[in-house]
Amino acid sequence: MGIKERIFRKESLARYLDQDKKFTKTLNAKDLIGMGIGAVIGTGIFILPGTVAALHSGPAIILSFVLAALVCSTAAMCYAEFSSALPIAGSAYSFGNVIFGEIVGWFLGWALILEYMLAVAAVSTGWASYFNSLIAGFGLHLPTALTGNFDPAHGTYVNLVAILIVLFISFILSRGVRTSISLNNIMVAIKLAIIILFLVVGVFYVKPANWSPFVPFGYKGILTGASLVFFAYLGFDVVAASAAEVKHPEKNMPRGIIGTLIICTILYILVSMVLTGMVKYTKLNVGDPVAFALQFVHQDSIAGIISLGALAGMFTMMVTMIFSSSRLIYSIGRDGLLPKFLGHINPKTHIPDHSMAIVTIIIAFMGGFVSLTQLTNLVNIGTLIAFTFVSLGIIPLRKRKDIPNETGYKVPFYPILPIISVLLCIFMLTQLSVETWIASIIWFIIGILIYFTYGIKHSQISSNNE
Repeated sequence: MGIKERIFRKESLARYLDQDKKFTKTLNAKDLIGMGIGAVIGTGIFILPGTVAALHSGPAIILSFVLAALVCSTAAMCYAEFSSALPIAGSAYSFGNVIFGEIVGWFLGWALILEYMLAVAAVSTGWASYFNSLIAGFGLHLPTALTGNFDPAHGTYVNLVAILIVLFISFILSRGVRTSISLNNIMVAIKLAIIILFLVVGVFYVKPANWSPFVPFGYKGILTGASLVFFAYLGFDVVAASAAEVKHPEKNMPRGIIGTLIICTILYILVSMVLTGMVKYTKLNVGDPVAFALQFVHQDSIAGIISLGALAGMFTMMVTMIFSSSRLIYSIGRDGLLPKFLGHINPKTHIPDHSMAIVTIIIAFMGGFVSLTQLTNLVNIGTLIAFTFVSLGIIPLRKRKDIPNETGYKVPFYPILPIISVLLCIFMLTQLSVETWIASIIWFIIGILIYFTYGIKHSQISSNNE
C-alpha cells in the first residue's frame, strides 16, 4: 500500500459505533442545550456588546450579532446533520476520519486539541482573576506569588486558583456524566437568571434617544462588528463531541446544536439592545460595560451580582470544554493515533478516565504556569478549520450509501448551503492575524511529526485492514 493510500484510509462507522457502546446514553436535548449555552455564553456577553458597539457598530451591534448568527448557523446545521448521521464520540475528528480519511481526521483532531485546551486554560486564568477580586471584597487576599503565571520578574510563580478550579471541575466530571451535567445545568440556570436580571432591571432605564444614530459607523461598521462578535458564538460545536452519550441522537443532536444557537442569539441581541439603550454607545468602551451601565443608573448592587454571572459563565464553559476535550483525546487514543491507553473507558463510571487525567494535567499546567495572552487567538483558527471541513463534508456524506440518515436531520438547500458555509468560514479565516497563522503552522508541523513518527504506525485502521 502506497503512502497516499495509507494516509487517506477511511474509518469504518460500524467500528466506531461498536467501540463507543461502552458509553452510557444518558443525555437528552435539554442537557445538550445546557452544554451548548454553557460553552457559548461566557464573560463575552457582559463585554463584547459594549466594546464593539463603542468602537465599531454603535447601537447597530444588534445587527452585527444577527449577521454573525446567520454565518454561524450555516456551520451549525452542517454539524447537526453529521451528528445525526454519525452519533459517535470525537466530533469533527471522527467525522473527518470516516468521510475524508485518516490524515484529515488527524489534523482536525489536532486543531481541536489546540482549541479546547487553550480555551479552558485561558478561561481558568480569567475565572481566577474574578474570584480573587470577589474575595478581595471580603478582605481576603492570596499571596502575590500564587496569583499569576510563572513570572518571577513580577513576583508571580503559580496561578493557584486557576489550577484548583480545573482540578475541581475534572473531579466532578470523573463522578460520571449524569452528575456533571446536572451541575452544569444548575450553573447555566444561575447564569441565565443573572442575565435576565440585568435585562429586567435595565429595560426600565432604556432611553430610545441613546439608539440614535442607530448606524453611526455606517454599514461597514456592522460588518466589522459581525466579524468580531462571530467568535462569541464559538462553542456550540463541542455539543457534537458528546454524540455517543445521547439518547435518540438523530433527533436530540440537531435540537441541541441548533437550539443552542437560537437561544444564545436571542440573549446576545437582548443584552445589546438594553445595554446601548441604557448608556450612549460612545461611553461603553470599558472593561466591564454591563456593570458600568448598571453603576451609571445607580444600580451598584445589581452590578456586583454581574460578577457572579461572569464566574458562572466561565465555570460552565470550562465544564463543557473539559468534557469535550476528554472525549476528543479518547477518540484519538481509541484509533491508536495517540497512545492506546487514552482510549480506555472506566467500566464503572463509563467515562474515559485516562484521557480525562491527561487533559486535566495539561490544562492545569497551562492555566497555572503559562502566559496565554498571545495564544488565545489560536482557539479561533482551530474552530474555523473544523467548521470548514465539516461543512464541506456534507457533500460526500450524502453520497455514502453505507451511512443511512433517513429519519435524521438534513441541511436544507443542499448543496448550496454547505458551500456557502465553507466560503464564509474561509472568509473568517482570512480575518485572523499573521501571528495567529504563524503560530498555528508551527502547531501543525508538530502534528505532522507526531502522525508520521507514531500515529501512522499504530493506527487501528492499519491493523484492521492489513
